[in-house]
Amino acid sequence: MSSNPYARFLALLPARPLQVGTVLAADGTSATVELPGGGQLRARGQATVGDRVFVRDGLIEGDAPALTYISAEV
Repeated sequence: MSSNPYARFLALLPARPLQVGTVLAADGTSATVELPGGGQLRARGQATVGDRVFVRDGLIEGDAPALTYISAEV
């Protein structure tokens, strides 16, 4: 265990999730991304309208595959 109090504090925080969404609008340096649940967020990075992208902590990390969503009950 680290003796650094700040490092110990950061270890308590949850990891930043990787989200996927569809780009609704883009201006060259940032984009509005719609998440599958209907929420929207503004992310830094380059993308074009209609792209599926991965977003983490307000930054576009790259292209996401355009897969079909399937829900099944077990």
